[in-house]
Amino acid sequence: MDEPIYHIADERDWRAALATGEYRTSTLGRTLEQEGFIHCSRAAQVAGVAARFYAGRTGLVLLTIDPARLRAEVRYEAAPGSDERFPHVYGPLPTGAVTRVEPFDPGART
Repeated sequence: MDEPIYHIADERDWRAALATGEYRTSTLGRTLEQEGFIHCSRAAQVAGVAARFYAGRTGLVLLTIDPARLRAEVRYEAAPGSDERFPHVYGPLPTGAVTRVEPFDPGART
């Protein structure tokens, strides 16, 4: 298995994905179609992303993704205004590529 990547998801979006077999949410309030890719993080980036974008949110889960199980391309790209590179999945995330789902409290990781 390649090094896993992570995605913070609304639990309702994840449950809906289980019914269809694929996850299509890019980030909070944005679909894959709107954004063009699904935002992900490396393990060391999860806490920073949680603090910046998910503070105070509830009902979240952290998806652990095996990149080798993806059909879509993963590109490591810099975030706007930063040189830090984040994994972006350029297509739907098959639910079978997710190896672990755990309740996520963004405040607990900062």
